[in-house]
Amino acid sequence: MKERLEELRDEVLQVLEQVNDPQQLNDVRVKYLGKKGALTEVLRGMGSLSAEERPVIGQVANDVRSAIEAVIEAKQQQFQQQETERRLQQETIDVTLPGRRLPAGAVHPLSKVQQEIEDVFIGMGYSIAEGPEVETDYYNFEALNLPKDHPARDMQDSFYITEDILMRTHTSPVQVRTMKAMNGKTPVKIICPGRVYRRDDDDATHSFQFNQIEGLVIGKNIRMSDLKGTLLQFVQELFGKQTQIRLRPSFFPFTEPSAEVDVTCVQCGGHGCRMCKQSGWLEILGCGMVHPRVLEMGGYDPNEVSGFAFGLGVERIALLKYGIDDIRAFYTNDLRFLSQFARM
Repeated sequence: MKERLEELRDEVLQVLEQVNDPQQLNDVRVKYLGKKGALTEVLRGMGSLSAEERPVIGQVANDVRSAIEAVIEAKQQQFQQQETERRLQQETIDVTLPGRRLPAGAVHPLSKVQQEIEDVFIGMGYSIAEGPEVETDYYNFEALNLPKDHPARDMQDSFYITEDILMRTHTSPVQVRTMKAMNGKTPVKIICPGRVYRRDDDDATHSFQFNQIEGLVIGKNIRMSDLKGTLLQFVQELFGKQTQIRLRPSFFPFTEPSAEVDVTCVQCGGHGCRMCKQSGWLEILGCGMVHPRVLEMGGYDPNEVSGFAFGLGVERIALLKYGIDDIRAFYTNDLRFLSQFARM
């Protein structure tokens, strides 16, 4: 058996000299050293040896295995070195080449406009309040002087989940929640940004989901002139010092008196163009003095305090600010459109 082991060693070493790639090397290792390999087959005959011969043959077998494994390991290192050198030749990097410029991302135009609006009001001393998008009928309507079956609810067709739960149609519920949390304390000076949902037409100027920012101020001797001054400062910060506003009487159940606010056309400066339909004015938001009934339901005495509120659509402001004529452009994720705002 000793002679057979030595012959096997010489045979394997001779075969290994002819191996030229890693796959052949692995095949040789399995053929001779594997569980069903030639060396294993020889060693199975050790059971027929005497007790004196077994240690001797065992030592010879270990020496044979070690000799074969040493050559295999040397071959593996040789092949690895060759592969490393090959890859270094093929994957050489010319460090003198100019780098590849990666496209830079940018803030979405709607997010950008919302941040600008928030910055203006924060600079005027307002704080930001937020609330749930899934609201109760009470906070969304009843606490805002819109009881059930009130005809004004038709102005805000809603997505109802149950008879009492719906997707909020405006961020005004946040105002009510804030008033209740204040427990009658003043002053209150907040803006409420967030997504709102209405069953509206899907066209160039409407969407079933859009972003809104509403504002609320409550305190002693708050007047309509305070509201007008606040809105004038806001539009001039956003559109430029030359911008003017006008208030037109309107109706909102939660304010009295109520008004629609127009700004001088950002396109023509008030001279008249296609964008403003030759009127020189563009509608921008709604506002009014907080209705006494809303103050009462919020925990305030309308004989002691007063307040004003306003609400605007972020998409409408963005359309005016950037001269865009289709609200759907904000939601199609067209990089040709969105990339324009990376430079603004």
